[in-house]
Amino acid sequence: MAFFILYFSTMDITINTPALFFPAISLIMLAYTNRFLALASRVRDLHAKYQEGNNQKMIHGQIRNLRYRIRLIKNMQLFGVISFLCCIFSMYFIYINRMSWANIMFGLAMLSFIVSLIMSLNEIQLSTKALEIELSDMEDMKDPSLVNYIKSKFERE
Repeated sequence: MAFFILYFSTMDITINTPALFFPAISLIMLAYTNRFLALASRVRDLHAKYQEGNNQKMIHGQIRNLRYRIRLIKNMQLFGVISFLCCIFSMYFIYINRMSWANIMFGLAMLSFIVSLIMSLNEIQLSTKALEIELSDMEDMKDPSLVNYIKSKFERE
């Protein structure tokens, strides 16, 4: 961490540097919100299926997956907001000519953005796992892994 702070405290940035992050952060936050809305819709659909008593086993598997994904999206949004705020603070510190603090805030903004993107990658992997669970239910597969499904198709032929 000390290396990170030392490295960014020697970097020269202008007020435009953190401002370049604003469009990227805004777009990624919009994507995260869309993912959250899609999950909320899926939760409502599952709730209706659960009340009807349709395929309880599949629904329980998806509920666990959805709970974790919702927490991930909440944390993705949190780190996106932290990144946004750090960019604003960085611009403020540049404005009042406190360059070492501006560099630190900009570095924290980039770190927060990276953490948010890594969580997003994890959530995408979980969403594909949820789709595999759904597909396995429809095809009565023993193993819901898509790779194993493809292997089994080639083994039959």
